[in-house]
Amino acid sequence: MTERTPQHAVVIASGGLDSTTVAYLLASRGSQVSLLSFDYGQRHRKELASAARIAEQLGAAHEIVDLTGVGRLLGGSALTDSSIAVPDGHYSDESMRITVVPNRNMILLSVAVGAAVAAKADAVAFGAHAGDHTVYPDCRPEFFTQMSKTIRAANEDLLADGFELLAPFLDASKADIVRTAAGLNVPFGLTWSCYKGGAVHCGSCGTCSERREAFAVAAITDPTEYSEPHEVTR
Repeated sequence: MTERTPQHAVVIASGGLDSTTVAYLLASRGSQVSLLSFDYGQRHRKELASAARIAEQLGAAHEIVDLTGVGRLLGGSALTDSSIAVPDGHYSDESMRITVVPNRNMILLSVAVGAAVAAKADAVAFGAHAGDHTVYPDCRPEFFTQMSKTIRAANEDLLADGFELLAPFLDASKADIVRTAAGLNVPFGLTWSCYKGGAVHCGSCGTCSERREAFAVAAITDPTEYSEPHEVTR
């Protein structure tokens, strides 16, 4: 993250560990944060309730944008098509590519930037991190750079002074995020990662596997309840 602390940041909030830590980090630096969540028909929309609880903890404004109509057009992903099973495994596995939702971050960021311009906020932030780079093209540095340019081109003379697109963990590992979150007293138990969207985290899908590994590598106790407990060996 740059040294400048935004006055008001719109944070794309999934209810997961990464975006929650982004919100807590900005709030800890004195920024006003507004959380923006999206219902795009994801099978794990349970995450939206987590985002609402996190906003309440932060005392932050929170909006849920209904993109279910758009989500119906984004077929072929295990996250939006109930006929496709969510694969188990690690993010580095080729099978995880079935969880890509076409153009998701471009869509979400476009809406968030529009909301930020309307609210005269001077930043939009999202939780992309280095662990996402293998599978998700819209979480890579190249996308971040090009999206930052597109935002400026599309909103000439509309952006607040010093406006920035922020992805403070773009080059950080998931374990780095867990360590940062622990230092910020992020309520781990309120965050939701599992793509399967059951009563508790499944413990075996890509996001659960990554979450478990991150806590283990960071040497921080994982309070998450998993339906399939096992020892992390990676």
